[in-house]
Amino acid sequence: MELKKRTMPKELQIFNSLAPRLELTSRDKQTHHSIKKGYEGELMFDQILDNQLQREHLIIKDLLLNYDSNTFQIDTLIIFPSIIEFFEVKNFEGEHHYDKKRDKFYKNTDFEIQNPEHQMSRAETLLRKLLNQHGYQVGLRGTVVFINPEFTLYNYTPDKPFVLPTQINPLMRKLNQIPSRKITNQHKSIGNKLLSLHEKDYPVKKVPEYTFRELKKGINCYHCNSLSISLRGHYCYCSECGGKELVKSAVLRSVQDFKLLFQKEKVTKAKIHEWCGGMVTEQRIMRILAQNFQMFSKNRWAYYEPKTTSK
Repeated sequence: MELKKRTMPKELQIFNSLAPRLELTSRDKQTHHSIKKGYEGELMFDQILDNQLQREHLIIKDLLLNYDSNTFQIDTLIIFPSIIEFFEVKNFEGEHHYDKKRDKFYKNTDFEIQNPEHQMSRAETLLRKLLNQHGYQVGLRGTVVFINPEFTLYNYTPDKPFVLPTQINPLMRKLNQIPSRKITNQHKSIGNKLLSLHEKDYPVKKVPEYTFRELKKGINCYHCNSLSISLRGHYCYCSECGGKELVKSAVLRSVQDFKLLFQKEKVTKAKIHEWCGGMVTEQRIMRILAQNFQMFSKNRWAYYEPKTTSK
């Protein structure tokens, strides 16, 4: 049973929205690529679990927790009847080397990167303390999964909690051999407690600074993310990839991007008209906003917020 689905990291959402509108530095492009690649790796592992994991379990994806002012993230956590398994998923590519003597991790023999075992061990220590704090004495085991089939690790020692690409199917068989017992209310209690402790509003730190004025305006393509959009009738057409989308859908996506990038700004027809590059008339934008949002008026200026559903 899936207790929490994986969602795209907010940093990645912001980078995706900024990419066609801002000239990113080389460093920002690399950060964007790394975050995107990491997320893609997590989705790959999700697919493997969905296809192969058979034992009864509870699963929580993308969990952000805090213990004693220490924030830590767990990519995938699985509660089995007899043990809690959690996984740090790495989408590394190419040749890597592990220096056992120095306990260091290198890419291409000379470029040192963070040892993923240290990250996993820190999460394991903090998670165990967090569970103990709430009265849960349970077995806990952490593993680093290297998901990319083009990843190679030299000087690998079997005592390390690493699963290489060729070992993923054996890992699934091992998980399916865990003693089969029923998930109890105690297990559900652990899962619900962890969900209640999930940090939903973790601050975004890795994105570049930007202002409304400096960002390029226009409607980005739903398929290729370019701003090469033209309007004909009820549809938007992309000259880059040939993508086609209803104007209404494109405007609503643009509103979501605007709200993501400028959380303190009010959504108004004039602002969205400018954000869309003047491609859609203010009257048309006003109709779309009125149909999909709740309008508020303050000092003659109307703005729009998500509709509230009455219970």
